[in-house]
Amino acid sequence: MKKILLALVITLGALTAQAQEIKWMSMDEALAAQKKKAKPIFMDVFTDWCGPCKMLDKNTFHDAEVVKYISENYYAVKFNAESNSEINYKGKKYTNPQYNPDRKGRNAVHEFAMFLGIRAYPSMIVFNAKGDVKEPIVGYYQPSQLLEALKSK
Repeated sequence: MKKILLALVITLGALTAQAQEIKWMSMDEALAAQKKKAKPIFMDVFTDWCGPCKMLDKNTFHDAEVVKYISENYYAVKFNAESNSEINYKGKKYTNPQYNPDRKGRNAVHEFAMFLGIRAYPSMIVFNAKGDVKEPIVGYYQPSQLLEALKSK
């Protein structure tokens, strides 16, 4: 009986640990949420072909402390800098007019990524509670490094 209970506890613990993830939203959803409750926005700017972006997703954004900190302190946005999405920011619509849906690998850069001045991937952008852009966090960060960077902002 003790072995069964121990196995059950271990299984539930593993499922809980795996279930911890950031609840990502679109930029438009985050800006709408800010109007209801002022809170900064954390944006992960990535591309599909970026290896360090995938490592950031797998390692850093699934770390329990990072998940907890971002979830409690930010609206979290995931933004593919080569997507065909539409973003409405401060009265201006940003799109990707050169986007090619048939293209594999790299695609055209989204206007919003250009507006943000993204020069490398991954880049993480923090917007203050009023939606204004703060300085970017560029490159791959281990969980402890990202937490330190976010707490200093």
